[in-house]
Amino acid sequence: MEPQLEHRVTDSVATVVIRHPEKRNAMTAAMWRSLPPLLEELAGDPEVRALVLTGEGRTFCAGADISTLRGSPEEAQGLAVRAEEALAAFPKPTLAAIRGHCVGGGAQLAAACDLRFAEEGALFGVTPAKLGIVYPASSTRRLVSLVGPATAKYLLFSGELIDAQRALRTGLVDEVLPEGELGKRVAEFTRVLVSRSQLTQAAAKEFADGRTDRDAYWAGQARGSGDTAEGVAAFLERRQPRFGWSVPTSG
Repeated sequence: MEPQLEHRVTDSVATVVIRHPEKRNAMTAAMWRSLPPLLEELAGDPEVRALVLTGEGRTFCAGADISTLRGSPEEAQGLAVRAEEALAAFPKPTLAAIRGHCVGGGAQLAAACDLRFAEEGALFGVTPAKLGIVYPASSTRRLVSLVGPATAKYLLFSGELIDAQRALRTGLVDEVLPEGELGKRVAEFTRVLVSRSQLTQAAAKEFADGRTDRDAYWAGQARGSGDTAEGVAAFLERRQPRFGWSVPTSG
C-alpha cells in the first residue's frame, strides 16, 4: 500500500491516520503536501467537531521520509511547516494519540495539536541537530510554549529521545495511558469534546494561542449564539445541553 494519510469521520470525530508502516509512519513529501487541504476539507465539514491525529499500528510518526524529499532542505522544511501551521490553525479541538516513536516531524505535528495523549512506551525527540538543520522559529516557539525554554533547548540541542513519563512531567504530553488503554481513553475524551460548546472551544483556542485581539468578535458571537442560555437551562433541568453554535465554514 502506498504511504498516505487516511481519514474517517465517526460520531463527529475526524480521525487522520499517518500510514507508512514500512518506515515507522515517516511522512513522505506527498503526505506533507496532502495534509493542509485535507484539514481544510475537514474544517469545513459541519459534522466534524473534533479531530484526532494518530499513526498506523504501533507507532505515531518517525519524522520525514528523507528519501522522498528531493529538493533542498529549505523546501523540505517548508512542506513540514505548512502542514504544522495548518494543523495548529484547525478551528476545532485536535488531539494527537501517540504510540511508539513520535520523533522529528512527528513531534512537530504532535506539538501543533491542542492536546497529546500517549501510551506507555512512547518515545519523543526533536532531532534537527542530528542533521544540521535549523529548526523553524515558529516550531521552536511552539515547543517552548509547551515545555519551557530549558526542556526545549535540551531536546533541540541534543536530539535525544525522552520517554512518555518525562514527556508528561515536562508538559509535552497531557496524559499517559497504560498499554492497550489509549484508544479507549481517546474515544472517551473525544465524546466529551463533541458534547461541549464549540463556541467556548473556538474562542478559548484563539485566546490560548495568543489571538487576544478578537474579544469584541467573540462577545458578539456569544450574544447571538444561544449557547449560554442553553447551557444554563440544561444545568437547571439536569440534562445534557444541545449547543447550536458551530464554527463558520469558509466560502
